Amino acid sequence: MDQPSLDLNEYQYHLPEQRIAQHPLKERDGSKLLIFNQGEIHHQKFRDIGSFLPNPCTLVFNDTKVIPARLFFKKETGALIEIFLLNPLIPSPDLQLALQTRCQSTWSCMIGNRKRWKPSQKLKLSLEINERSVLLEARQLAEDQVELRWEPADLTFAEILESAGRIPLPPYMKRTPIDEDLERYQTVYSQVKGAVAAPTAGLHFTDPLLESLGTKGVHTEYLTLHVGAGTFQPIKSSKVQHHPMHGEQMIVSKHNIEALMQAKNLVAVGTTSLRTLESLYWYGVKLKAGLGDDFFIEKLLPYQYHNHLPSFQQAMETIQHYMQDKGIEVLQGTTEIFIFPPYQMRSCQGLITNFHLPGSTLILLVAAFVGDPWREIYASALENDYRFLSYGDASLLLTPKSS
Repeated sequence: MDQPSLDLNEYQYHLPEQRIAQHPLKERDGSKLLIFNQGEIHHQKFRDIGSFLPNPCTLVFNDTKVIPARLFFKKETGALIEIFLLNPLIPSPDLQLALQTRCQSTWSCMIGNRKRWKPSQKLKLSLEINERSVLLEARQLAEDQVELRWEPADLTFAEILESAGRIPLPPYMKRTPIDEDLERYQTVYSQVKGAVAAPTAGLHFTDPLLESLGTKGVHTEYLTLHVGAGTFQPIKSSKVQHHPMHGEQMIVSKHNIEALMQAKNLVAVGTTSLRTLESLYWYGVKLKAGLGDDFFIEKLLPYQYHNHLPSFQQAMETIQHYMQDKGIEVLQGTTEIFIFPPYQMRSCQGLITNFHLPGSTLILLVAAFVGDPWREIYASALENDYRFLSYGDASLLLTPKSS
């Protein structure tokens, strides 16, 4: 495929501010569900989604867990400095290791009210954790890099965050997080800490709904992609392909690969699950082509390939054989994959997703998945009073192969 180019103006639409959901509904599965299938649009309730999924079907979930990644320090002058944690740097870029580190940790960050924080100044925050007095200090090392130190040093950084941090609601929710968000900005199946934004399509699922889907024969698989703040970054480049895509960490098990090989009609729960599956495919392509075993998917890698590409099944078999040969049970990788028209999906026949910002990387992904009808889908959602973005309503988008 040649280096793609497209006009971002074609992926804009008018989103009234009052349509952006600021709070979740009382019931997770009470949201509206727009179903797009065979070019037709239907409107249902999310709790009835099981009646509209392909049969057979495997739902692929992202079980990442949002960490309280926003830290606030108050200076003696009263100025409030926000440190929004993005990616760990020292002692390890691995999120799981970074959260278990003790004494100190260095992160790449976004800093709010930076002009009030001189590089030579230390910020201090006093806490109490399990009836122990804790002191957390922050200092700037370089632009966008912050070192955090704490006493007592035997506490893990995860413990520090649980006490000091706040849930990082998206910037378009112009409000302070409340207790409700601690539960509702997590999926009920979240397991692996590391995301700074929720995989929001999964917010609609409840334990009873998952149990009901299981009784209907719907299979489920859980992968991990730690969603980064880059998901909210607007596209500013005149050429879309120049937009920077920040790397996000993935964790996939050997069991996942074997299940994906056998699955019929994969349906990704959220754009993050879809990006993980597509990244897995391209990792299989790299392995099959003998291009090394570094599990890193560059943002424009898919657009460098032309013909004679393997099927999704063949790519998964290649990964399975690699893991068997190396005695690997769990793969950890990083993806920057950028999915936009004319990208051709390799993994999924269905996508469950919320409604996204105009001109965003996520609306481009939806357009790549369904093609031009994305405009009709979004127009229908607006006409039928759907709620948009993270706490909003959902869609089930099906390709002809899944019907």
